[in-house]
Amino acid sequence: MASMARFVSKLSGTRTDPRIRKAAIELTETAAERVKTLLDRRDPRPLGVRVSLRHRGCNGMSYSLNYVDIMDEKVKHDEIVQDKGVTVFVDSRALLNVIGTQMDYIEGDVASEFVFRNPNARGTC
Repeated sequence: MASMARFVSKLSGTRTDPRIRKAAIELTETAAERVKTLLDRRDPRPLGVRVSLRHRGCNGMSYSLNYVDIMDEKVKHDEIVQDKGVTVFVDSRALLNVIGTQMDYIEGDVASEFVFRNPNARGTC
């Protein structure tokens, strides 16, 4: 019976396999397109971007984005997320704080920036 449920699940696109989990971070279309543009401008093209957390700011944490050029010891244990054609490396030390976060890119009249919407955040400033 369980194998039949998995077969139906594959056909319908629903998840019943407990090994399948939601990605740690999700990118909006706008964020994915901006990251692709930034990656394409670099030569050689990086493997992706790395999201980590730094202790600073009024709430104690801020997000940091860096290019990942090679698979080295620094990113060896990171969570790797593929979303909308972009590879995102989530720092293993930040993973529990980042789970469920949506990364967006906003262009305003005065500034353009990546914005992180984290449902686990207790406060922002």
